[in-house]
Formats: sequence, C-alpha cells, structure tokens
Amino acid sequence: MVDAARARKLADRIQQIVAEMLERRIKDPRLGFVTVTDTRITNDLRDATVYYTVYGSDGERAETAAALESAKGVIRSEVGRKTGVRHTPSITFVMDSLMENAAHIDDLLAKARAKDAEVARAAQGAAHAGDANPYREPDSDDDADLDEDDEEEDDPDFDGHDAAGDGEDGRSGRPSS
Repeated sequence: MVDAARARKLADRIQQIVAEMLERRIKDPRLGFVTVTDTRITNDLRDATVYYTVYGSDGERAETAAALESAKGVIRSEVGRKTGVRHTPSITFVMDSLMENAAHIDDLLAKARAKDAEVARAAQGAAHAGDANPYREPDSDDDADLDEDDEEEDDPDFDGHDAAGDGEDGRSGRPSS
C-alpha cells in the first residue's frame, strides 16, 4: 500500500498527461470534444481510471469511446515515460455522467419550482384552519388565582414561614428554616 497523498499526486499527474495527450498528440478523427474530469488510482498504483465527458450526441460519444480505447496503449506508454514510476498503471477510460446528472438535477429543480408556484397560487386565498391566535391567553379566572396569593401575604396572621413544613412559604426558592 502507498500513501494516499502520493496516490492523489500521481492521479493528478496522470490526468494532466492524458489531457495534454488528447489535446496535442492524439489525432484520431473520431475523437470529439473531450474533457478529462477526474482520475482515480488504486492504492497499489496498478490501475488508473480516467473519467471524461464528451460534448455532443450519443453517436459522437460512442465514437470518442472507441477512439480512446484504440489510443490507450500510446497514452499508457506516455504516462509511464513522464511519471517515472516502476510499474505504469493500466488505464481505463470511463464516461463521466456529470453532464447527464446536471441536466437531471436541472429538470428536478424546474419541477420543484413549478410545484412551489402551484402551492403559492393555492395559498393566496386560503385562511388559517384554527383561530387567528392559536396561543392561550390568560383568562380573568387565572388573574383571580394570582390575586388570592397576594391576599395571603397581606394577611396580618401570615408571618412568611411555612407552618405545615411542605416548602410553601410564599417565597420562591428553598423552604425556610
């Protein structure tokens, strides 16, 4: 096993070499507008997977895949020459579905916006199902209970101590001693 940082550096270098080769040295007419999006390499540095996208139709994508497959040996030998590793990794080209995923996400976002607009139109004339103020407000009965507590403190016989010993002496906190 090799250090992950070294594997990542080698993968980045392979990506640069492959992109340069496709741009300058590979002159296959079947090769379309190719962009190398990512390269991943196994931990033992034996296999490299190069992800690419192609701008165009499905037919152009298939022709580009065939062109990459036929140029794989030349690209691998150039990778081995420029990287200087003991064992040149085998290269596999994989079509990156980044563009299709982006288009699918755009479609989903458009559908979500349409649904949000539909919900907003339906909510314009709607009213709340419950009361306008769903929170309870103190009634006059609750105020009367508070007044009774105040009356105990005004009682001349009430000395502020809890005679029953149950901790209710009219003050908050600990029971008095």
